[in-house]
Amino acid sequence: MNKKRTLSFIAALVSVAGFAQDSLQADAAIVKPEVKLSFLDSIKSTFVHHEEMACIDSLWMEEMANTDLFENMQDDLKRINPDEDVDFSLSTELLKERLAALDAKSPFNIEYSKGLENIIKSYLKNRPRSYERLMAISEYYFPMFEEHLAKYNVPLEIKYLAVIESALNPRAKSRVGATGLWQFMYPTGKQYNLEVNSYVDERSDPLKATEAACQYLTSLYNIFGDWDLVLASYNAGPGNVTKAIRRSGTYRNYWNIRKNLPKETQAYNPTFLATMYIYEYAKEHGIQGKKAPLTYFETDTIMVKRQMSFRQLASVLDVPVKQLQFLNPIYKLDVIPYTKDKAHYLRLPKNKIALFTSNEKGIYAYIDYEDSKRERPNFSVTPNRREAIASNYTKPSYKKNTSVATKTQTHLVKRGDNLGEIAGKYGVSIADLRKWNKIKGNNIMAGQKIKIVKTTTVKVPVIDDEPEEAIAANDAKQPESKTGAQSKQDALAFAEAGDCDDNAADSKPAIASAVKRQRTTTYEEARLYIVQKGDSLFSIARKHPGVTVENLKKWNEIKGESIQPGMKLKVGDVN
Repeated sequence: MNKKRTLSFIAALVSVAGFAQDSLQADAAIVKPEVKLSFLDSIKSTFVHHEEMACIDSLWMEEMANTDLFENMQDDLKRINPDEDVDFSLSTELLKERLAALDAKSPFNIEYSKGLENIIKSYLKNRPRSYERLMAISEYYFPMFEEHLAKYNVPLEIKYLAVIESALNPRAKSRVGATGLWQFMYPTGKQYNLEVNSYVDERSDPLKATEAACQYLTSLYNIFGDWDLVLASYNAGPGNVTKAIRRSGTYRNYWNIRKNLPKETQAYNPTFLATMYIYEYAKEHGIQGKKAPLTYFETDTIMVKRQMSFRQLASVLDVPVKQLQFLNPIYKLDVIPYTKDKAHYLRLPKNKIALFTSNEKGIYAYIDYEDSKRERPNFSVTPNRREAIASNYTKPSYKKNTSVATKTQTHLVKRGDNLGEIAGKYGVSIADLRKWNKIKGNNIMAGQKIKIVKTTTVKVPVIDDEPEEAIAANDAKQPESKTGAQSKQDALAFAEAGDCDDNAADSKPAIASAVKRQRTTTYEEARLYIVQKGDSLFSIARKHPGVTVENLKKWNEIKGESIQPGMKLKVGDVN
């Protein structure tokens, strides 16, 4: 008997435990929240991903977009004095030997001079860390530079020109407006087909600007036939170099005409050669440039088929905005425009290019979705009679009912007044002032009284000539399709007229009362204006002939320019 009871008790415990477990699982299933994916998440969940490559380190990106290196380089070009001795441990004999070795393999005339020695020593003493940073950035750009220079048969050493021009910052901009890696001025950029508009500045495009620089340098070489003079003319302009040659008599060597060049250009070529020397003999001087995480060749471009912002691309591709700015310095507003007449391209690391091309439809779907949320002008007109009446109350449509008001004012001329200032103050023309006051010419005297005649045509708003019963009958025929929010807007519109409250929006007597009130608008009420969304004092003044912004401020005791929708403004001096 006891054995049976024990077995029954155990069976009951097991069944209770099982029920409890089922109950807990059911509760867990009920409590578990439903996770809703956003449109962006749902798009990205369909993406095909490829094997990841190394991304650009954020700190390295900041270094690539530096401005201090560019500013320091520009200041050095202005301040450095080749004739000032520098105390730095570098044997003159050793320097001569190294310069001779560079000269043997370069088309430039690299000859020792005391000025060149002073500049090299100055940079080695004061800028060793700056050159370490520049060498790291060079890892990214130099391979691309060398490819283009070789294509145009330009000496590869010209790559150092971009170092002293921009410190390898594609968005560098000088005080006179020269822009990009190669510091093109606007006219020179246009001459070599570099587009500049509100969205795009192709002077900041590394690829296009390098192509243009090669063409420009080639044209300078065709003029002078000497790469030293090409460098000088790149800085000072070919005209200044030609003048220096003429002033030097028979000399055409840079070092012989140097004293007749602009002061900055006198240090320009030595600075270029000093930079070349430091790059070539960096290790001998303990300068170690960091290794760049990728080169320009490890990126690629894709043509875009929609206008898109860097913010949208950052969201959909999981790429930092700073990285997009760095790779696409051409786009001034962080927006890639889309036009049918000219293609625009997005540059990305190759792994992100693969992601973009494999999921292009989804990316454009997200761009279109984002664009659909943008607020647009609302030009639609609803046929609903009640909304039309409310709209006409706040912004009346005028018919033929008008009233003409003439008012004469007197202005007492003060010292320094002239007809132009007086006309502007009262919103009238100088011709009218002359006519009203029988003035010939422009001469007026202090203490003279000037008559100003204001003729204002006042338009009285009339909504309709239909009898109120017809309006009510027409409303009865309209299908009741308004939402609560729309009805409330109607109610608020009529509440402003003082004839109904929020709960009477659909009341036909209230509508008829509002119409009647508009039909019996007095002269004074017709000179009031209800501010609409988007209005300004200037736009309101233009709607009312003879009214100026100063009038509106005075009549309505407004300080500043701020007005709010719904405000009632006097648009005439009703006092």
